[in-house]
Amino acid sequence: MTTPEPADAGEPTGVAGAAEDAGDAGAAEEPGTTAATGATEPAETTAETVTTAAETRATQPARAAAEPGADAAETGTSEPARAAAEPGASETTRPTAEPAGAAKPVGTTTETGATTVGTGSIEAAGALAPVGDASEGVVEVVERRLHPVTPLRRAWAPVAVLFGWAVHDPDGAQRQLSRLTTTTLLIGLAVIVPAAALYGFCSWWFTHFAVTESELRIRTGLVFRRTAHIRLERIQAIDVTQPLLARVAGVAKLKLDVIGTDKKDELAFLGADEARALRAELLARAAGFAPGTAHEVGEAPARQLLRVPPGVLAVSLVLSGATWGTLAAALVVPPLLWLATESVWTLLAVALPLLGAAGASSVGRFVAEYDWTVAESPDGLRIDHGLLDRAHETVPPGRVQSVRIVEPLLWRRRGWVRVELDVSGSANSLLIPVAPRELAEAVVARVLPGVTVPQHAALSPPPRRARWCVPLWWRGYGLAVTDAVFAARSGLLCRTLALVPHAKVQSVRMTQGPWERARGVADVCVDTGADQTVRARLRDAAEARDLLAAQAERSRTGRRDARPDRWMA
Repeated sequence: MTTPEPADAGEPTGVAGAAEDAGDAGAAEEPGTTAATGATEPAETTAETVTTAAETRATQPARAAAEPGADAAETGTSEPARAAAEPGASETTRPTAEPAGAAKPVGTTTETGATTVGTGSIEAAGALAPVGDASEGVVEVVERRLHPVTPLRRAWAPVAVLFGWAVHDPDGAQRQLSRLTTTTLLIGLAVIVPAAALYGFCSWWFTHFAVTESELRIRTGLVFRRTAHIRLERIQAIDVTQPLLARVAGVAKLKLDVIGTDKKDELAFLGADEARALRAELLARAAGFAPGTAHEVGEAPARQLLRVPPGVLAVSLVLSGATWGTLAAALVVPPLLWLATESVWTLLAVALPLLGAAGASSVGRFVAEYDWTVAESPDGLRIDHGLLDRAHETVPPGRVQSVRIVEPLLWRRRGWVRVELDVSGSANSLLIPVAPRELAEAVVARVLPGVTVPQHAALSPPPRRARWCVPLWWRGYGLAVTDAVFAARSGLLCRTLALVPHAKVQSVRMTQGPWERARGVADVCVDTGADQTVRARLRDAAEARDLLAAQAERSRTGRRDARPDRWMA
């Protein structure tokens, strides 16, 4: 900032001096110099307050140069006001004189490029914050709250703590409850219930979210504040789920799979329509639509590819080996334990988990996979399923690392398969619970464009000498390498065919144990971006060495020629 000359120089400085000289003549205008930017601006037609050098140093307002890369700390923290001046911004003629040092309104935040210049005041919840360059128009960021029913969900946390303590030490909890009188219990309930309600309300009140041009911001916490900045281009998938009680209340939960995180960020709960609209807006902004038109894009249209009838799903679960295995264990193991120990607690400790596993592998899977529907849309494959809890999931385009086609023994006569997949950073692992093989391969072609699933005849088996390494089971292994994928088969009773596009291979390696070296065979392993390994077992050693070098070259060229991963491509 330029400091004016001392007052005894006899000449006013800056804009104020030019305005005083023009005051006597009434028409003279001379260009002045702005201290903040150094650019010339026309002198104002109204009289400005004349200040001496001493007065200027005592009462001058703070000026912040809002240029890209400017440091916010240079403006100071004790100055009465801050004025953001950008190059090229239009000047506004003030109709009346503004005294030097007059305070300007505070309470907004201006972001220019990567630097934030703040006024030092705290924004109220739900306030509008202008973002962007003033010359291109102001984009308002609105902070929103979750649905008002959310406090009911959060209020269960204190109750869950008490319940966990009672389960952890049931004898101690029973002794403590036996010492309490009826009056004490009523007083305790009168304290616990309002405390739980207050906790739920505060957790809801201090939770906000906002959508900007490039990220989703989630701000939570009363004592320990947490602000999550989720970049839109890092989002893997956006799922909308509705538990049973949420469906009754008309609300939904928005879950986001983000690259580099182990768990999903979520917004729970939003109105059902608001959750779908927010999902569509996030996808539109991630695809490059302007913030003003993102609301108008709406949900992308979808075309149904597959729907699993409930009858087919029920029959497939009956013919599944996992269902019969867990059910047999639940029926056989508890009676044997009772005969051996005659302990009720031991019986319950073993029988209850086995019964739960049997129910989860049969009834639980039927409830979760009921009305399974796969549809195609510009933002990926959409999956809807669930009898009690409805889930709306998305398989993003170009983000699938590998696909597995599972063919259990009892399904082969009917020609049914199960399709699973691995997505980097995503928990979604099931694409089709059960479907005819031809229909499943058509869906796989949508997930992996340009990929044709190799048939069984195209898979080359291991050499016969491999039977000394893995007796009998060596017949289940096979390998096929095409121009698009690395395909490896494993399993004899339950066959699994794993498909890895060459562009998704992160590393290739050859492993060989002592017994395999003696028989002249080796394993070729390819690692994907989803921390999964696909292994071609018991290949000839010379073939494995050639395959190692060829696969490394195919992966390099595949990544070079791969299409970019984009939402709404």
